[in-house]
Amino acid sequence: MNEPRKGLNPHNVISSYFIGPKSENMGNFRANITAILDQIEKTRSDYQPNDDVFISEDVRTSPEFQNITQNFHKAVKKAVTLLGKHSIPFWHPRYEGHMCTDMTMPGLLGYFMTMIYNPNNVTVEASPFTTVIELRAGKQLCEMFGYNTDPEQSKLPLSWGHITCDGTVANLESIWVARNLKFYPLTLYQAMKEGSLGFIADSFHVTTCVGEEKLFKNLGNWELLNLQPDVILGLGDALNEQYGITSKFLENALTPFSIQTTGKDVLEREFKINKPSKYFLAQTRHYSWPKGGAIAGIGSANMEGVELDMDGHISIEALERELNRCLKERQAVYAVVAIIGSTEEGEVDPLYDILALRRRFQDKGLSFLVHADAAWGGYFASMIPRTFMAPGRYTMDGDGGDAVSNVPSLSLKCDTIQHMIALKEADTITVDPHKAGYIPYPAGSLCYRDGRMRFLVTWTSPYLTQGSLENIGVYGVEGSKPGAAAMAAWLSNQTIGLNPCGYGMLLGEAAFTSARLSAYYAAMHLKQAKEDNIPYYIIVPFNRLPFEREGFDILSEEADKRREYIWNHILAKDNNEVSNNPSAMSWLREIGSDLNINAFALNWYDAKGNINTDLEEANYLMKRVVDKLSITKSTKDPSKIPLFLTSTQFEPALYGKCAQNFMKRLQLEPCAQDLWVLRNVVMSPFPTERGFIHQLMHTLEETIISEVITCRKRNSPNEDNIEFLLRGTDEVFLDFQTGFHRATKRQQIILAVELAEEVKNQYIALRAEFPCEDIGFESSDPVHLEKLMEKITHNSHQIIAGRIGIVKEGEYSSSIQCKVTMKSVVKSRGLNSKFRDDHYPRNFMPFYLFGSENQHHISHMLLQAPNINLSSSNIQLDEKLQGEVALHLGKGEGLILTLTDYREETMHPFPLKNDDPTITREGFFFRKGQTFEVKVFVDPKPNIANGPGLLDELSTLVGRGKMTLGDDVHVDVQVLNADPFEDVTVPDIPWESELDEITNVLNSGQ
Repeated sequence: MNEPRKGLNPHNVISSYFIGPKSENMGNFRANITAILDQIEKTRSDYQPNDDVFISEDVRTSPEFQNITQNFHKAVKKAVTLLGKHSIPFWHPRYEGHMCTDMTMPGLLGYFMTMIYNPNNVTVEASPFTTVIELRAGKQLCEMFGYNTDPEQSKLPLSWGHITCDGTVANLESIWVARNLKFYPLTLYQAMKEGSLGFIADSFHVTTCVGEEKLFKNLGNWELLNLQPDVILGLGDALNEQYGITSKFLENALTPFSIQTTGKDVLEREFKINKPSKYFLAQTRHYSWPKGGAIAGIGSANMEGVELDMDGHISIEALERELNRCLKERQAVYAVVAIIGSTEEGEVDPLYDILALRRRFQDKGLSFLVHADAAWGGYFASMIPRTFMAPGRYTMDGDGGDAVSNVPSLSLKCDTIQHMIALKEADTITVDPHKAGYIPYPAGSLCYRDGRMRFLVTWTSPYLTQGSLENIGVYGVEGSKPGAAAMAAWLSNQTIGLNPCGYGMLLGEAAFTSARLSAYYAAMHLKQAKEDNIPYYIIVPFNRLPFEREGFDILSEEADKRREYIWNHILAKDNNEVSNNPSAMSWLREIGSDLNINAFALNWYDAKGNINTDLEEANYLMKRVVDKLSITKSTKDPSKIPLFLTSTQFEPALYGKCAQNFMKRLQLEPCAQDLWVLRNVVMSPFPTERGFIHQLMHTLEETIISEVITCRKRNSPNEDNIEFLLRGTDEVFLDFQTGFHRATKRQQIILAVELAEEVKNQYIALRAEFPCEDIGFESSDPVHLEKLMEKITHNSHQIIAGRIGIVKEGEYSSSIQCKVTMKSVVKSRGLNSKFRDDHYPRNFMPFYLFGSENQHHISHMLLQAPNINLSSSNIQLDEKLQGEVALHLGKGEGLILTLTDYREETMHPFPLKNDDPTITREGFFFRKGQTFEVKVFVDPKPNIANGPGLLDELSTLVGRGKMTLGDDVHVDVQVLNADPFEDVTVPDIPWESELDEITNVLNSGQ
């Protein structure tokens, strides 16, 4: 049964595959478990029935036996209770975090029944049954992708697939294959030149990449490195047909010269290959690719990332530029990788276009493999009508649209379907049954379009065992591996079916749910709750919406008209109404992600209706939202999370223009910082029923609005009490105690002030009595810092009432009530993210140097966040340097002092607690009496200035010498970096101790 029958209720079919979010099908599952256990009991009893019983009734009724079994029963109950209490509810449709969900009952039952037998598929002798199962599972997957599995179809290569532990290992195996394939012709060349194959050198011909027939021995290095894959894989057969050379003789002849034997470097030196071969894949590739390149000896630097287009796919234009460069510079290419369902955004790379690109470059003499990393997306090929996936049928322009015309209910984009149909032309495909196959971990797989490729990665010869069954353990990376994983994959595939009315129907339901969620993300802020007609937030899907592609801004009136359409024709309609509306289905396909992962981002409005433009503050909102809707530590109670989402970060180095454009769409000022992005992965087929999606989105909106209110408080420049450290006694300065997480403190300020004579004398006496303590000033009443600074800047002295005292952990003692006259601004630097550098100082650690001609003080320049607040009063300088500094300070010039032996970038991150041993230890670098080599420069910026780039023009050297810190040294990371809006939670009660109870139960009575 390959195509869905008319009148079939998909939801009824799909509901039979799972235990169910509320254990609705537990009775069926339990019955199957009982049947499995009954059969296992029978199997054990039936083997050698004449053997005596090994565990007698006397043993079973003995006190020792009874005590242990009773204790073990209690331990099992305790363990399963803890497991249920502290596990993430992947089985529930409220979980939409990672690629985890309820597993199919066939997958669970297949794994359970097999794990009790514990077969090891490394060898037939340890897995006669599950070896057959693994081969069949591999064949199932190959058929799903449109590979040929019929040995009678001699014009098509015969495919082959097998189960691995995961996609990372499958990708590694594909790298190993690509490497060995690239160097195989060089090995054969050497065996003809120096080894036992010399007798064929004058007669053995091959077809070059560009279609010329040549003697193999006359091929140049570039031609050897670019033979087409089918030609390389056919060399063994050609040698057998023309000369009768057996595979065993050929193996022995090639082994001394093989890359497996000599390593890559030997062959590269022998053939004078100076430029290492390259892999090309999207810049945002999975970590398994650089990891695999490193393991295979290719080098992670040669796993070349290609920039993305605006929708997160590999850019075909950029890839073509790279391939042209390789062609021009004669640099070989191992493979190009198409990601079929990226783990962060669910994007499908344009595989159809990559394959077309390969054909064009092969005509020019550059050949390479094409691998599809479909770890996530592979099973979605089951949704495609089988006629389009027929082996030997080449993908044609417009296939995606034709498939939708044939099956209008398909919710995938036409382009996505087009590239999925092209999977059958990829050389190798990674797919993980433990992802969109809904089976237990661990189960990845690798499928070969031409099964002969597997012989490139055997370590022992792939001979048949004494029977006729292939010993599949000799292929690939792994040694021992569980037969249970193969059984789980095969039984689930077999039961449900890798076709449109099996897994296609299941994933179709999930894809439809994903698309409906995308519709919410595209339109929900249009109907959001408002206060005084002021909205709280915008939500922007990563995938550009159709009206954006037409040139309309995300917040334009035209955009809102389109959102009204989405509300009226999709969100307000039930599933059947949407499915039967061709226009609505067309919209639904276009607004969603490629494959069931919705990436989206948030921004917020302040109470006046102004949208935030600061990336850091948008990130802050998203971080708070995801903290509320995910588990961030093991002690958090999963049952208290109403909706599970997750997040990722778009790094500028990886996402490039794509990330910058996403920031613009969010109305943010593009910058070089990471952008937080929220994600949901839709795997459950159940949320579309009974308005459940609306419940989920209501939960999300409530959470967003709650956190927007916090963001407004955090960024409101309202009045607040202000605190400073006092510096100097002949002339007094105030060093503002700043903080990154509140608008009222997000400035670095140094002021020159005056104290009344009596107050000054009291302060000097306090300083003399407590030379090593922080002495601070705190205003009595809240002050609007921005307005205060504006007045002082315009030469208006400001008198602020407050108290001076010893400050310890925010508490004041020995207080002096006073008024402080704030005379002038020594330094004022904004600390909002847009004013900060994108890196810490690389060549030194910089400080503002200020004070009088006789007393000098320093305060660490805060150029990035998080950071450390370091300051000291009454520092001592070399006599010569002291004179130069006094001269410049006397003129009122700003100065910057740098610690030349400390490169700040290398010292971060610092701890975030003041009592951390790193800071409190005696050897901490910034401490009383410590001497440093320093340089002093004229500050190139005016007293009032904002970054970034405050150090860019640092060139006018005042002098160099030594600086010694005085007694008054201030070190703080806590006040500077602490978030006053961080949720105060009830202390967690660690549950790990409950595990000890299990041990105690097991040991009782021993």
